[in-house]
Amino acid sequence: MQEPNIKSGSALFLQSVVVLIALGTLALMLWEPHLEGRNAHATTFEIYFKDPFLAYVYAGSIPYFVALHRTFGLFGDLRRKGTYSQVTVDALRAIKRCAITVIGFVAGAVVIILLTGDPDDRPAGIFMSLLVTLTASGVATAAAVFGRNLQKALDRPAGGRV
Repeated sequence: MQEPNIKSGSALFLQSVVVLIALGTLALMLWEPHLEGRNAHATTFEIYFKDPFLAYVYAGSIPYFVALHRTFGLFGDLRRKGTYSQVTVDALRAIKRCAITVIGFVAGAVVIILLTGDPDDRPAGIFMSLLVTLTASGVATAAAVFGRNLQKALDRPAGGRV
């Protein structure tokens, strides 16, 4: 049975997509707080250093960017080697853990929104939290399933059936 492989051009394209996603997310995270209603006329210092919820959101985004970094490295490894390896499985496990951590941060954000948020803003905040949670759950599930199947394929002897 032949090992699954990926073409170098495909891996390079996927690495480029990961970089664009990371840059777009970072730009949105830095630009959006200036548009928010209560921050529309605030100084940069007031926006970034006097809003504990925004600090919490930025701290919660760290696992997201770690997952993107691991994804970039995963595709780089695939581009160099041309095939899947234990490094790929380890990267998928790390991505799954990052997605679960993001879900935990989102759950904490929902609690903060419910306890301290403006009653008019709560439904929108909870809906956005639900969207992020569903997306992160999908990523965690896909990474876990793909990682498990890939680990089984790597554990199989090269010449025969198990």
